[in-house]
Amino acid sequence: MFSLMRCNVTRRLIGICTAGILGASTLALSQSNDAAVVQSIDASVSARDENILSYTVTEHYSVFRNHDKVYPAAEMMVKTTYQKDKGKSYAVLSESGSELIRKQVLGRVLESEQTVTQPTNRPTALITSTNYTMHVKGSEIVGGRNCVALSIAPRRSSPYLFQGDLWVDAQDYSIVQLAGTASKAPSVLAGPTQVARQYAAIDGFPMATHATATSTSWLLGQTTIEIDYTGYQIEQRPVQHPAH
Repeated sequence: MFSLMRCNVTRRLIGICTAGILGASTLALSQSNDAAVVQSIDASVSARDENILSYTVTEHYSVFRNHDKVYPAAEMMVKTTYQKDKGKSYAVLSESGSELIRKQVLGRVLESEQTVTQPTNRPTALITSTNYTMHVKGSEIVGGRNCVALSIAPRRSSPYLFQGDLWVDAQDYSIVQLAGTASKAPSVLAGPTQVARQYAAIDGFPMATHATATSTSWLLGQTTIEIDYTGYQIEQRPVQHPAH
């Protein structure tokens, strides 16, 4: 009897040890996979930032109040020029609707983009492991593309960083889509902004095609900004050929 009991105890101990080893191996594999994916995302973001010297794009902004998603309270069409050594600048092509919303909402959005894209500020807003912790959630198909889905969290509080989800292309790890909440409200008078953005590969780089930002303030209530990006013209860094 005692021999049988010792056998049972031994089997249980072996089972516990085996489960522990398998669990540790699975955790190590998961961490290794996370690290490899994050490293590839960093490389993709860095390549985009380094190799796009400038671009122009037409951006159409529509602002909706509260739950109205049909009739915009204000609209604006702008020609955006991005230069790597300067950041973004804007030329307003047309505008209509509430002057208050155009100034208080769209004007501040454009000012914010100008600030964050300046060369000294841009690195602090990039979606890289310097600014975010990232963890792989699994695989998903987004817009017909095989993607890796990740949860991301900012390493510091900033209105230019968000907490939420990120989808990257499973082949080249370029950004396909993001969705989440800004980690810091733009002011004490407004709540955190809910953001979403979709990208498409244009001239080999992920470029925004559509974005949505929803926030609430004491002055305007809930506002939703829809942005459509069209007509990209991109100047790339010339390819350096090795000297013979």
